[in-house]
Amino acid sequence: MSSILTSLEKTIGAGIALTILFVLYYISTGGALDTVFWSLILRYVHVLSGIMWIGLLWYFNFVQIPNMPKIPDDQKPAIGKVIAPAALFWFRWGAMATIITGLLVAHVNGYLTQAMTLGILDGVAKHTAIGIGMWLGIIMFINVWFVIWPNQKRALGIVEADPASKAASARTAMLFSRTNTLLSIPMLFAMASAQNIWG
Repeated sequence: MSSILTSLEKTIGAGIALTILFVLYYISTGGALDTVFWSLILRYVHVLSGIMWIGLLWYFNFVQIPNMPKIPDDQKPAIGKVIAPAALFWFRWGAMATIITGLLVAHVNGYLTQAMTLGILDGVAKHTAIGIGMWLGIIMFINVWFVIWPNQKRALGIVEADPASKAASARTAMLFSRTNTLLSIPMLFAMASAQNIWG
């Protein structure tokens, strides 16, 4: 068991294998590979991606940013050159996967237009709630890809920038990351309420 758990790739592979066993059990008990099944798979990937995205967003805002001033200057390059770029890779692609799978879930389940128009077309509270969550997620995704990531590339020295631009970019990235943290709280409530209050 330790040979699996000491390797991230093997740990993830084992997790996927166990998930496949659940899927095979579902099929063996008469579950069909129909729209309901594919909706479940998309929702599952949506939730996994969302955990990656929001988990890293909260890591940045609850752990990394507040603790950077406590790290000695000679140790900060390890964060800026190794940890932050790796975390930002998973952060931005987690955001991409979350948005794509979320839109696909809404499409497959037939409420994409109603959600995107905040339930105005049909007056269904569930569509309003999920729509608010979707729009907040889209705003957050735009912030990640078009504000946070370009500014982080300058702040971390991934692309050339003078010291003043690096400092300004770091501040902009932080402020938009905090904006996403703020938006993530009502976004998650909107998503959960659509399933549990109005579902």
